[in-house]
Amino acid sequence: MSDKPKTFYDDLSRRHMLGGMAALGGAVLVGPGLIGRAQAKTPGTLVFGLSSYPPGIKPWENKGTASSTVKLQLFRGLLGYGPDGGLQPELAESWEIPDAQTYIIQLRDNAYFHNGDPVTAEDVKVSLEAIAAEDSTAHLRSRFGVVESIEIVDPKTVRINLKEPQVTFIYLLASVHSHIVSAKELAKDPNNFVGAGPYRMVEVERGTRIEMEAFDKYYKAGLPKTKNLRFDAYKDENLRVAALEAGDVDVIEYVPWQSMDSIGANSKLNLDVVDGPFMYLLFNTEAGPFTDPRLRQAVAYAVQRQDVIAAAFFGRGNLLGAMPIPKGSEYHEPSFEGHWKRDLEKAKALLAEAGFPDGFQATLLSTAQYGMHKDTAEVVQQNLADIGIQVKLNLPDWATRVSLGNRGQYDFAVMGSAGDFNDPDALTNFLDGTRGNSYVRSLGFADDEINGLLAEGRQELDPAKRKAIYDKVHARALELAPIVPINWRAQGYATQAYVSGFKNMPGFLTFYSGYTIENTAIE
Repeated sequence: MSDKPKTFYDDLSRRHMLGGMAALGGAVLVGPGLIGRAQAKTPGTLVFGLSSYPPGIKPWENKGTASSTVKLQLFRGLLGYGPDGGLQPELAESWEIPDAQTYIIQLRDNAYFHNGDPVTAEDVKVSLEAIAAEDSTAHLRSRFGVVESIEIVDPKTVRINLKEPQVTFIYLLASVHSHIVSAKELAKDPNNFVGAGPYRMVEVERGTRIEMEAFDKYYKAGLPKTKNLRFDAYKDENLRVAALEAGDVDVIEYVPWQSMDSIGANSKLNLDVVDGPFMYLLFNTEAGPFTDPRLRQAVAYAVQRQDVIAAAFFGRGNLLGAMPIPKGSEYHEPSFEGHWKRDLEKAKALLAEAGFPDGFQATLLSTAQYGMHKDTAEVVQQNLADIGIQVKLNLPDWATRVSLGNRGQYDFAVMGSAGDFNDPDALTNFLDGTRGNSYVRSLGFADDEINGLLAEGRQELDPAKRKAIYDKVHARALELAPIVPINWRAQGYATQAYVSGFKNMPGFLTFYSGYTIENTAIE
């Protein structure tokens, strides 16, 4: 077995990358430096500066924002989101929910996969059943466990029957992690994912660049607005900004917070910022010191959240001392606000109660690839030293950070994320450890009370009753501290002034902003 590092190539079959490319005589995969860089503002070409080279783009796995942005160009699901954050049809032309356990999906007549085949009910059934399969590695596998059966009514109509009412199931169908792929191609090769997105893969320069071209059978008339799309990966955030300022790229993600003021003041650039993602700490609750919730609580009381905002985000953000339910949500409960704030006496008392009056040593996993993660880790390290917890930092690149997180190789870790959708059920991704190991949630944490309440909240249709349920979830999570939120952060994209149509989507959906690339034009 090869011991070479796992790359974009290894995550996907070559056939996926070449899917639908026969008319071009086959794509050429090249090594770094063999093809020269095109310039930005090339007519018909959009150049997008990614924050990292995607560690993988399998349609149902979660590998981070850069991966999701690329996936959204190659694949589409039944539903998606418009620039304002509202649900919109994608491969589905329409949908009907006659009751809370039945979803009837009518497919478009003009939706085609990149191999030229029409999207059918069979493709939907096979894709969704593959997500829910027992041996699936899909991000939403456990969430799709609520599906009782998927019926093919006719070639363009699917009926999804649920085991129980679930008010949030519609959001799963719009997720960036529930794309529909060709059943025929999947039957030939279980790693052959052929999608129906606005672009097709053309060329890849390993670790550096991904080139695509518009799919001529895309189901939305007049879209995508640019014929060619190129993703350039800039691990160094300062180089990413420099590329934007020099005109080498048209759009960048993850605008560094220290650069927001200068980009905002530059008449040749546009800055689009929303508050949506949040920073937090997660824990190994299977082994090591943080199996004890009192030690997790001690950390929660020792962190100086304002210092993180100042150091990592240059003051752009807001304190988050409770579970991440935004203030604008009807499910926000003001009485929980600021539950965790710096209180060294409480922190030391919890340490002593847990049998560590003089503190202990622990390793904190983060990444040096993103300044916000590195700076957050350094502030936490300094803060915890004040209560006797000696923290050793582990700061690998992002792909390694994801891998170590998925394997649970840490004592505790820094993470930044957002919910999968703008509903408190999004907390499930962070609080329900029965969903399997993931770099976004604490290893091994599972609480029957929290999981039962989350399930109850998904089934309850009355908003007032749902709020009462999520208030109980919130209180229990503050007691057990499965994660320790730190702050809301401003999330920014920046574009050249001549770029139109790209939109930073609201709230938790900011990481889905790749949906708007199809509307993006160079004027």
